[in-house]
Amino acid sequence: MKYVRFSIENRVRYGIVEGEKVVEVSGSIFGEYKKKDVKHNLYDVKLLAPCQPGKIVCVGLNYADHAEELELPVPDTPILFIKPSTSVLNPEEEIIYPAMSEQVDYEAELAVVIKSEARNVEKKDVQEHILGYTCFNDVTARDLQKKDVQWTRAKSFDTFSPLGPWIASGINPGCLTVETYLNDKLAQSGNTKNMIFKVDELVSFISKVMTLLPGDVIATGTPKGVGPMAAGDIVEIRIKELGYLRNYVVGGKMAELSVLK
Repeated sequence: MKYVRFSIENRVRYGIVEGEKVVEVSGSIFGEYKKKDVKHNLYDVKLLAPCQPGKIVCVGLNYADHAEELELPVPDTPILFIKPSTSVLNPEEEIIYPAMSEQVDYEAELAVVIKSEARNVEKKDVQEHILGYTCFNDVTARDLQKKDVQWTRAKSFDTFSPLGPWIASGINPGCLTVETYLNDKLAQSGNTKNMIFKVDELVSFISKVMTLLPGDVIATGTPKGVGPMAAGDIVEIRIKELGYLRNYVVGGKMAELSVLK
C-alpha cells in the first residue's frame, strides 16, 4: 500500500496510490479509513510530505562507514537528535541554503512512519506500531555541525527535512538500497543491511526514551557518501521500493557565489 497526502484545488487530502491513480480516503490512515469513490490522476495532484510529524527523531552515525568518513567513533547505543516539525519540506519544493552556513550537505535516509502510540515497546512488538516507510533527506549545515557541541542548529533550519513521496507499507526494511542523486549523477549509495542498529531495535530503543505518536517519523541514519549541495542543484533521494524524493536548492551564500561565477 502507498499512502499519500496531497493537495488538489486548494484541498488537502489523504489517499492511496493505485497504479497511476490516487484514491481519496475518509477517516485516518493511522487508524480506520475507507476508500471513497473519488479518484485523481497521480500527475494532476501535488504530493505533500506524506505525514505531519509532531517530531522527527533522527539517528546519528548508524552506518559504520559514515562514522568513519566523519572521523567519529562507532556508537555503542543509538545517538538520537530531534528535528522540528517546522523543518519538514514537501517533494519538489526548495531547500533554502541559510546565509549563516557555507556548507549544506545531503544525507539520504530510510524513514519510519509511526502508526500508533508507542511507549516502552519491545522489539518483537515494533511492527504493529509502524505504518510504513518513506524517503528522507537529513539536510545538514555541516560547517555549523562541526562548530557546535550539539547538532540542533545544523539540522533544524526550515526546509531541512524533505520527506516523501509516499508511505509504503508491507516493505522489508532490512535490505534496501538508499541513494542520493545530485543533478542526475549518483553521489551516495548504501544499503540498510549495513545499519548498526536495525529498525526494530531503533523503534524499541526510542520508545523507551520518549512516547512516539501517530505520524511521528524516525530517520534511521545515512550511509557513507554525504556531500555538499549548492544553489541551483537538484537533489534526489531514491529508494527503489519507495520511489524518489526530489528537491531544489536555492538561496544563501552559495547562491551569491553561483552568480559571481
